[in-house]
Amino acid sequence: MLPSVFLLLKLFRKNHFYVYFMRDNLFDHIDIKLENTNIENGKAEDKEAECERYTKLLATMQQDIQLLGLGGNGHIAFNEPNTPFDSTTHIVDLTEKTIKDNSRLFNSIDDVPRQAFTMEIKNIMNAKKILILASGDNKADAVYKMVKGKITEQVPASILQTHPDCTLIVDEEAAKLIK
Repeated sequence: MLPSVFLLLKLFRKNHFYVYFMRDNLFDHIDIKLENTNIENGKAEDKEAECERYTKLLATMQQDIQLLGLGGNGHIAFNEPNTPFDSTTHIVDLTEKTIKDNSRLFNSIDDVPRQAFTMEIKNIMNAKKILILASGDNKADAVYKMVKGKITEQVPASILQTHPDCTLIVDEEAAKLIK
């Protein structure tokens, strides 16, 4: 049986929910049962209730692997800079940097969602294994701060320094400052 995969965030934009992105770009290409994946319901009528539901779900399950991308500003799972390390699942206003970085995925920057669901950092840290990906020159500073910087809520990814089994996969551009 394959491990449960916890992924986070649904972008709030009609017909552009993160679950579709994950299915199209990952789940449809690997041997995993969709019931073993858990993503917030971006179509939920009551966003706050969905946050509560997801927080409760995370509290009942041990994540085998947590797959994360690293934001150019050091965010993980859209926990933007200055998100408390003990925050719960919540709706986040995306920073201008995050909006600009995500604009490459859209026809226009005006189409980029301004909000997202994000899971709590403490649940990310409860995963047995964390796999974090970063690529591109625009991630180099965030990679450096994540790996070599002080642990601070200003760089949410810096908390990963304390995880016992975290693997970072980067390309040369993203790794250029950690030589």
